[in-house]
Amino acid sequence: MFHMGWFLTTGFGVYGWNQPWSGNVRSDVGRPDLFVDTATSLERAGFDYLMFEDSSVLPDVFRGSFESSVRGGQAVRFDPMPLMPLVAQATSRIGIVATAATTFYPPFLAARLYQTLDHLTDGRIGINLVTASPHAAAQNYGLEKHVEHDLRYEMADEWMQAVDALWGSWETGALQMDESTGVFADHTKIHHVDFEGGFYRTRGPLNTPPGPQGRPVICQAGGSPAGRNLGATHADTIISAVVGVDAMKAYRDDISERLLAVGRKPSDVKVLFLVAPILADTDAEAQEKRDRMRAAQAANIDGNLAAMSYFTSMDFSKFDLDAPLPDLSENNGHQSTMADFARSGKTLREIAANHRTIESIELCGTTETVAGQMAEAMEHAGGDGFLIASPVTRKNVAEIADGLAPVLRRKGLIRSGYDYAHFRDNLLAF
Repeated sequence: MFHMGWFLTTGFGVYGWNQPWSGNVRSDVGRPDLFVDTATSLERAGFDYLMFEDSSVLPDVFRGSFESSVRGGQAVRFDPMPLMPLVAQATSRIGIVATAATTFYPPFLAARLYQTLDHLTDGRIGINLVTASPHAAAQNYGLEKHVEHDLRYEMADEWMQAVDALWGSWETGALQMDESTGVFADHTKIHHVDFEGGFYRTRGPLNTPPGPQGRPVICQAGGSPAGRNLGATHADTIISAVVGVDAMKAYRDDISERLLAVGRKPSDVKVLFLVAPILADTDAEAQEKRDRMRAAQAANIDGNLAAMSYFTSMDFSKFDLDAPLPDLSENNGHQSTMADFARSGKTLREIAANHRTIESIELCGTTETVAGQMAEAMEHAGGDGFLIASPVTRKNVAEIADGLAPVLRRKGLIRSGYDYAHFRDNLLAF
C-alpha cells in the first residue's frame, strides 16, 4: 500500500487560464473555492496531503520583462497561509502543506505561524521547506542577491534547529487549562530556548501553546546532496522527481542511508515521486491525448525558456537555441534540474521543446492501466507513494479522485479511510 499527495505547482495561484476544462477561472482567482473543492475530493479519495508551492517574486528574467510571467497568469501567487484554515474547515483528515522559504522567514515568525495553523487545522498542517532560488526574491526581502546554493541549505538546517527549539519551549503537560485551580498553563514547564547559531538567534519561548501535533509535518524536496541531507535530517516526507524506476530505487536507497547516518529509521520518512497521470477511456485515447499535450508543450518554446530562466535566474533568451547548452556552472538555482539538462547533450531548442514538469515515470492509459503501472513502479522502487503534479482543474481532480483512486483502492494499493485525526499519524500509519 502506498501514499498519495497532490502538488499544487503554482500554489494559491492561477490554473488553466484560457484552457479547456479549466472552469470559470476568472471567478476562481484569489478565491478559496477551487482549493476547497480539490481538498474535499482528494480527502474522499484517501490522499495524505496537498502541498502548496509558493514564490514571492514576479519574474522578469526572461527578456527583462514581466510579460511571460503574467500573460497566462502562471507566476501570480497569493499568500497560501490564510487559505490553509479555509481548506481545513471543509475537511477533517487530509494534510495541508504550505511552503515557507527558510531564507526569508525568521525562525520565531515561522514557528509561531505554523503552531497557530496546527491549532486552526486541528493538527493537519505541514511546512514545505524551501530555500528559494531567484535573486529577485532575495531582493524583495532586502538582500542584494540570493545566498549561494549550498550555504542556503546550511542556513536551512540551522533554521530548522531554531524552529524545533521554539516548538519545544513548552514541555509536555505545560498546557493544563484546569478550571478548578484556575491554572491555564504551568509556568515551570515553559522555558527560554536561548538559541544562538551562526546565522540565527532567538530567545523564546513561544507565546503560543503547542499544537495538536506538537511538531507540524515537515516536507522537503531536494535533489542535490545538500538538499537530500536537509530532508534526511528534518523531514517527515520527501518529494522527488528523479526519472525512471531505477533512479527512483536509487533515490529511496540513498535517502535511507542518509537517514541511518543521522540516527533515524528509513520508515521515519515517506518518499513520494512526482507523476502526472494522463487518463482516458481507452489506452489508445490516452496516448492520443498525451501526444497532443506533448506537441503543445513542444511548440511553446518561449514559455519553456521563460520557466527555465526563472529556475536559474539566467536569461535563456540570450543564448543560441541551436548551439550546445551554455555553461550553467554559475547557476544558483535548481542545481539538480540544470545538471540533468547539461547531461542530456541536447541543444537548448531541444531541451526547451521537451521542457515540462519532470515526472518520475510516465503514467498513461485507462484507470486500470495506470493503476497497474503505479503498482509495478512502486514495487520495484521501494518508495512510499506518488505526488500528483497535474494542473488543478476540476476535471483533472475528478479523473483522479473519482476515476483512478477507486481502482487503486479496489486493488488494495491505497487506504480506504483514515485511522487517525492528525496528519503525521496518518502519514506514518504504514
